[in-house]
Amino acid sequence: MKKWNVAAVRGAKGRTKLGCVTAYDACFARLADESGVPVILVGDSIGMTALGHATTLPVTMEDILRATAAVARAVKNALVVADMPFGSYQCGDDKAMENAVAALKAGADAVKLEGGERVCGLIRRMTEAGIPVLAHVGMTPQSVNEYGGFKKQGKTAEAAEAIFADARAVEAAGAFAVTLECIPAGLAARITASLGIVTVGIGAGNGCDAQWLVMHDLLGLNDAVPSFVKKYAFLADEVRKAFSAYVSEVAAGAFPPSGGDSGPEAR
Repeated sequence: MKKWNVAAVRGAKGRTKLGCVTAYDACFARLADESGVPVILVGDSIGMTALGHATTLPVTMEDILRATAAVARAVKNALVVADMPFGSYQCGDDKAMENAVAALKAGADAVKLEGGERVCGLIRRMTEAGIPVLAHVGMTPQSVNEYGGFKKQGKTAEAAEAIFADARAVEAAGAFAVTLECIPAGLAARITASLGIVTVGIGAGNGCDAQWLVMHDLLGLNDAVPSFVKKYAFLADEVRKAFSAYVSEVAAGAFPPSGGDSGPEAR
């Protein structure tokens, strides 16, 4: 498999649609990479999938850096993108630049930040400094308190045109791709057709150049998932069965087996 970089992602537009996923640790990042996933996002969704939070807002830069380093150590071919969590780039451009540099030093190939026109100055500064940026417009989860929940955006003509303007603005600022989250499929398709950069949809229909899915959702590790998610496996049930069987065998004295050498062995 080829090594994915920013140029390769750019070159995929109009040629190959890319199935991209999140990952937060070395084990699942390695499995995704070996399966041919081209782009792995170390998402601030780690807050809900792994850290037990109700939103992404409590996630810290330290959380992202630790997860990014683990993912980067396991990946050989995929492009690794580190999310900029809430507070890591709203704190002034100088501090935001420090945080983005730290993400690349941890092993990321690019960073992702939410917002359209309002963050274009920062996108421009990052890209001019050699930090590739994947933008994010539409429903931006870090604005959940503003929206009053995780709700589809761009449903009115005025809101749709604002998202369209945001997408064009981040392209002009130098972003190499843009996430379109939870917007009408027709709007996402129109944005995709008008931009020269890759659009990565999540809950935005099949007209985008690429798709994101949260790893835990597509693997069926989360019982409740957004309506646009397709579960490609149902691992939660299998994990429960495995844990239950293990607990039962230990309680019954069946594991470890009696007799023989049951001492520790190297993996």
